[in-house]
Amino acid sequence: METTRFWDALPARAREALRRAGTTAMIRPGAFLMREHTRASQVFVLRAGAVRVWVARGGEIAILDVLGPGDLVGELEAVDGGIRHANVEALTPVEALVLPADRFRGVLDAHPGSAWAVAGVLAERLRDANALRVAHFPDDPEHRLATRLLRLVDRFGSPLKEERPNGAAGAPGDGYRVQVPVSQHDLGRWAGMGRRKVAQILAAAPVRDRVTVARNMIVIRSVDALHRLTGKDD
Repeated sequence: METTRFWDALPARAREALRRAGTTAMIRPGAFLMREHTRASQVFVLRAGAVRVWVARGGEIAILDVLGPGDLVGELEAVDGGIRHANVEALTPVEALVLPADRFRGVLDAHPGSAWAVAGVLAERLRDANALRVAHFPDDPEHRLATRLLRLVDRFGSPLKEERPNGAAGAPGDGYRVQVPVSQHDLGRWAGMGRRKVAQILAAAPVRDRVTVARNMIVIRSVDALHRLTGKDD
């Protein structure tokens, strides 16, 4: 399932109106765009970089999503005026378009059809959350981990060129490079399992030598191998 990017779904005139209504912010890694249980009125449209959305419960962290360029942050609170439901933390240097929630709603109201871009984002995230929950019954950790990795590929992946016998780089194959600092521990927090289980899945035959999770980069040499773990071979 492909992710829905808010910016791409917006009509061109609405994009320009948001640019005029907002200001550009540069956010350093480790800084918070928003914190859980607080009230704030800002909406962020990510232009560059990556953020993780997470909550803390009983001393443990659960990652809800990892967002990147074109994604929208703070849309729930802009819709219902409620408190922040999660923390949003910059994983890399982030460039974002920032504007107050009321101004954001005003732009959408002035451009008919723009609200469907928000609806599309919410619908896609709900489908993803439901699919992740279903993969717990019966328990299917391989499926959950594969969908998280595919989500990262869809948002941040760049084609991995195949190496030829002479050492030269060939045309892109079935591989991708994801340059976002998401560790095995983070993948477990996102997919609902421990780091040890993540390591076991990555070391097992279906994806062994096909997925490498390093400190600041994930290399996926075969997307098809991940699709097979989710039950999709396309």
